[in-house]
Amino acid sequence: MTLRKDRVVVCKPGLEYSKVSELRKHNITGVSDPEKSSLQHLALTAALLKSGIEVFNIPELKDHPNSVFTRDASLVTPEGYVKLKMGLESRRDEEEWMAGQLESLGIKRSGSISGNGTVEGGDIIIAGSNAFVGISRRTNKEGVNQVSTILQTMHFEVRSVEVPEPFLHLGGAMSILSANDVLCCQGVFPIKFFKGFNRIEVPKESFVSGNVISLGNHEVIAEKKNTAAIHTLKHHGYSVHPIDLSEFIKGTGGPSCLILPF
Repeated sequence: MTLRKDRVVVCKPGLEYSKVSELRKHNITGVSDPEKSSLQHLALTAALLKSGIEVFNIPELKDHPNSVFTRDASLVTPEGYVKLKMGLESRRDEEEWMAGQLESLGIKRSGSISGNGTVEGGDIIIAGSNAFVGISRRTNKEGVNQVSTILQTMHFEVRSVEVPEPFLHLGGAMSILSANDVLCCQGVFPIKFFKGFNRIEVPKESFVSGNVISLGNHEVIAEKKNTAAIHTLKHHGYSVHPIDLSEFIKGTGGPSCLILPF
């Protein structure tokens, strides 16, 4: 069994990601360098393609610099996509934009978040028959209740947990590496949260300490400055591809934030 995703949606940064005037509004810590962000994204895409993953590149959404972080705008399951509702107000409209992109790829809608519920894709990690869901600054309890109901209808076992600082999303603190292994930050998760998985733990040094992309076959992509995770994964027999994604760290995103697997 493998948890490898053979197709992903990405959004190459262009004018939108680099023309931010209100950093706090968009939860961005610094304006990116257009040339550097483009080259870094190309390096990520090249690594994905080299591993055999099919990459669908979509254009940025106008006036939405965070649209480069495709992971948050939707959740794709084996039964279709779930239209989410962004917790950051400046990211609203990305849900509809991504829904249109996914439907153009032939993916049907299997549910949606409504009312006062908010859910961002970085707070949901599917691993086989398990769905890990985070309650965070972006995903509220009402949203978790709604998405849990949808996932349970699909026969997923839902495990939810509160996401502490400094993490923005659940995906900053954990990543599924294989059918057996999970990378997670120390002191964040209850002991039984990962029942059935081998825990590979790293210190919670930053908001992306637990954030990597699994390529399958014991290969992962990690941000090159995430040295604790890189060293730990190598120690556990993983081949690590370090990539400079510093321009996206400015946008408070890690490697997996830049891909929407389906």
